[in-house]
Amino acid sequence: MSLASVAAEQSNALAAATSAAAANATTTSTAASGSSASANASATNPLLALSSNFSDFLNMLMTQLQNQDPTSPMDSNQFTTELVQFSGVEQQISTNGSLTQLIQLTQAGETLQATSMTGQQVTAQSTQIALQNGTGTLNYTDTSGGPVAIAITSASGQPLYSTTVTATAGQNSWTWNGENSAGTQLPDGAYSAAVVAANADGSTTTLPFTVTGTATGVQSLSSGIQLDIGALTVPFTAVQSVGN
Repeated sequence: MSLASVAAEQSNALAAATSAAAANATTTSTAASGSSASANASATNPLLALSSNFSDFLNMLMTQLQNQDPTSPMDSNQFTTELVQFSGVEQQISTNGSLTQLIQLTQAGETLQATSMTGQQVTAQSTQIALQNGTGTLNYTDTSGGPVAIAITSASGQPLYSTTVTATAGQNSWTWNGENSAGTQLPDGAYSAAVVAANADGSTTTLPFTVTGTATGVQSLSSGIQLDIGALTVPFTAVQSVGN
């Protein structure tokens, strides 16, 4: 099997995994939305629920005191302990609310920070390459130098382009002109990619890579801040550098 074929197979596998993950995420999101809507409809304010429970507790306490045996009064320490526990729960709920507000403010700050990257050149770790304005760039490191195969496939796993280049030992950069193997210019988008190096013993090694492009937007999702590089979306934490 040729080096280019290995790279194409790796890219196909990545494309299939990406497609399956996207489909699963859509199904999960739909189910979660239904569950969330149902939960929100039935959920109550924790403080209101605690207040109601506390009123019930006081009513029960007064009833117990009114009907206790005068010759064997109930232990007041027990009531005091329960009152302290109720107070502790109330404070914990209040603290949780404050923490939620703090997290929201932190996320808003991260979103603003990420927004400042819009329009700038960024480099981020990914398994896809972003084709913007007809070009896309990926970067990889080869420890020994030699032949390296690069394959590009569509999201559905269709082979689009493959090539073999001679890498130098260390950091390498490769730019794709957005054309498929037939020389047809493809539309801008996110395409699966794989980089495979040939070893001296005849085996192959799949190399991780980063992609370089222009940041075009920011998304604040439940999973965290996401940065858009054209049609490619990467976690904010995957960004390795900003600027030239």
